[in-house]
Amino acid sequence: MTKSNTHTFKKLLNYFWIAVTGKETEFTSGSIRKAIFMLSIPMILEMLMESIFALVDIAYVSRVSVNAVATIGLTESVITLIYALAIGLSMAATAVVARRVGEKDIQGARTAAVQAIGLGILISIILGIVGILYAKEILALMGGEPDLIEEGYGYTKLLIGGNITIMLLFLINAIFRGAGDASIAMWTLVLSNSLNIILDPIFIFGWGPVPEYGVMGAAIATNIGRGTAVLFQLGILFFGWSKIKLAIKDLMVNIEVMVNLVKVSLGGIAQFLIGTSSWVFLMRIMSEFGSEVLAGYTIAIRVMMFTLMPSWGMSNAAATLVGQNLGAQKPDRAEVSVWKTGKYNAYFMGLVSLVYLFFAKTIVSWFNTTPSVVENGALCLQIIAAGYVFYAYGMVVSQAFNGAGDTKTPTKINFISFWLFQLPVAYVSALILGWGAMGVFIAITTAEVLLAVIAIIWFKKGNWKRVQV
Repeated sequence: MTKSNTHTFKKLLNYFWIAVTGKETEFTSGSIRKAIFMLSIPMILEMLMESIFALVDIAYVSRVSVNAVATIGLTESVITLIYALAIGLSMAATAVVARRVGEKDIQGARTAAVQAIGLGILISIILGIVGILYAKEILALMGGEPDLIEEGYGYTKLLIGGNITIMLLFLINAIFRGAGDASIAMWTLVLSNSLNIILDPIFIFGWGPVPEYGVMGAAIATNIGRGTAVLFQLGILFFGWSKIKLAIKDLMVNIEVMVNLVKVSLGGIAQFLIGTSSWVFLMRIMSEFGSEVLAGYTIAIRVMMFTLMPSWGMSNAAATLVGQNLGAQKPDRAEVSVWKTGKYNAYFMGLVSLVYLFFAKTIVSWFNTTPSVVENGALCLQIIAAGYVFYAYGMVVSQAFNGAGDTKTPTKINFISFWLFQLPVAYVSALILGWGAMGVFIAITTAEVLLAVIAIIWFKKGNWKRVQV
């Protein structure tokens, strides 16, 4: 290694350490490339932790039964609706907090954080009651067979019933990210997912005095891991080192700020409800082809999350940069940040797509060796990976709109791409034309490509620069 390369490597290591320890908090001046790096690294590591847990979780559950894997697939297709609410509200929190921080209005950021958390608690209580009372009916509605429902309803009841841990984990991390404290969000996920990984086998298989809970054990481990992380988050908000530090006097209802958050979040919630409800319908179509095909699809989606999560991390970095730079009255810097983040994301996703295209069967067989499961899972990976470079730009640009508080534009884009295009194409090609599962996979890829193209065209118009939150 030359002296120049050694210097560059040491510089990168130093930047990496600064990023994960959260020592850099100014992103509205200086090098844009450095700002992207400082925000992206902890966000990528945060999302990687989430996706690593998803893979470990499915690996453990795969040892229980094919029905157990299918149960997770059906339940999580419903849980994505909760994610939609959590992420929609989180987008509003990130946009408002980032804008207030860019304006140097830290008290305004604290007020927004409190109102967002209050809204999240209220929503999660309502959803939790529904999940506890109607777990079996939810699985039946999704097309689960009687033996699957009997084996898996405990998992569904606990996961939806304990959704407050999902809601607050997303929401408080969004507040940290909006403030530029991405490293705190990362360490929260490290704690949550480390506990999940440790507790999963204990509750699934029954170690020591703990009885064997089967697939329901995965939900127990998840709730304990996420719940502990939420307590850690609240501790940091009230006693820690975040830029947003709350006091008892901040715990007041502020109707004006809450209404503003609701307005911004409605677009985000609608946006993700459109996207995630389309996944629910796709899962319903997939259930027509039996548990083995459904299990292959579920494993493939979990594997893809391993790479989509880091990509999502870079997209979140773009959202924070847009929000803070618009607050600092620097719209051109915000735009350049988006294009540079999109380029780096495309490089990453392009490399990943090659791995999936060549090694799909090997990767799926790590989780389940049933021939039909491997065949369908590999086909899913290969077809969807073909559009990965488009996904890279689509995610970054969509999050840039959200970071600006313009949640309506991505909502329209999602409606066109998913409801008007993806679902009809999936239904016709899979069930009417008889292409089977492959028809669903093709519909997913082409819809994501369409989304990226439309998003880029609308982003170039620049209307997002004039949005007020």
